[in-house]
Amino acid sequence: MKNIRTFINQFLVGLAVVSVAAITQPVKAESFTGQSGNVRAEITFEKPQEYQYKNVRLRIVRGGKTVFNKTLPQESEYDRPTAGIFSDKIPVVDLDGDKEPEIIANFYTSGAHCCTYSLIYRYDRTSGQYRQIRHDWGNGVYKLEDLNRDGILEFNSQDDRFAGAFTAYAASAYPLQIWQYRQGKMTNVTRRYPKLIASHASQLWKDYNDIKRQGHDGKGFLAAYLADMCLLGQGQEGWRRVQQVYNEGDRSQYFAELRKFLRETGYSR
Repeated sequence: MKNIRTFINQFLVGLAVVSVAAITQPVKAESFTGQSGNVRAEITFEKPQEYQYKNVRLRIVRGGKTVFNKTLPQESEYDRPTAGIFSDKIPVVDLDGDKEPEIIANFYTSGAHCCTYSLIYRYDRTSGQYRQIRHDWGNGVYKLEDLNRDGILEFNSQDDRFAGAFTAYAASAYPLQIWQYRQGKMTNVTRRYPKLIASHASQLWKDYNDIKRQGHDGKGFLAAYLADMCLLGQGQEGWRRVQQVYNEGDRSQYFAELRKFLRETGYSR
């Protein structure tokens, strides 16, 4: 009995030592970096547990001098910092053509199908400080592309307001949405790209017919298609086609809700 008690006591002491060591052991910091010219950005963060991200900091160095070093705002400690959406580097790019690169810090909020947002930092030469804005992308992401070939990048994305608006999230589709960043502001410039909108609408119509053949009503695809057609100034033609193909039992209710939604979201009057 004495040997058993001795073993138990030794085991408990050993367990306590391990627990204390686990508590006091420093959490290893992870990081992303990006650079353009003499401007370098680094995001560091700690991951004490799975799906938990703490002390997310952005450090910006200009010409070898640190000019910004702050903790980034998170809605939750589960907001996961990412590098570029499609790369392992922080985007450090001139978004407005003023020869001064902006820094984009991207976050993913986790969950089944949500959400992404970006914190965009712009250097104010007058004050010598960085100013930040936030842009939410919802369930989707963006691509940085020079869509009009003027040497300045646009954010090629989608209108997340259509997520789950008329059907389940998984069956939803989205109109094209293009944003420009200019001197600290994001502007929706989708209507300036009619060829891209027309191509997008054509693909949505094809996707609708594909999903219809699989036995689905395709309400989400029809809604997004009609929104694209409204952007093109072809709303009447879009309505004609949608009314021809959609003959489900909730036809009248669906059309009424769709009209109201398109007005409220600015696609039609």
